[in-house]
Amino acid sequence: MANRATPNLPARDLTATSAFYERLGFTQGYRDDGWMILERDDVVLEFFPFPDLDPSSSSFGCCLRLDDVQAFYDRCRDAGLPEITHGWPRLHPPRLEASGLVIGALIDPDGTLLRLVQNP
Repeated sequence: MANRATPNLPARDLTATSAFYERLGFTQGYRDDGWMILERDDVVLEFFPFPDLDPSSSSFGCCLRLDDVQAFYDRCRDAGLPEITHGWPRLHPPRLEASGLVIGALIDPDGTLLRLVQNP
């Protein structure tokens, strides 16, 4: 196995979080009352319970560096996630940034920002 890091993200409700991410192609790799691991291809997200989290003030986030950002974005759109500027969950379409990277965004139901970064 290669060295890697996995984000540890909050979930107000592990069952609801699992169901949300399942719509986006993730599967549960592990779960107990205090931890959950979701996987999609080589992307691994780990979640811990945070029932009192206020999504409107969440500062949690991570980057998903993907070989095909557009395909993942399309999967999110097909799952019914809206392109809106406030509220959650929501999407922001991928676009070419000044950095030269194509970046989009997904804000999950707990207010966590997942930047969708196209691998070069």
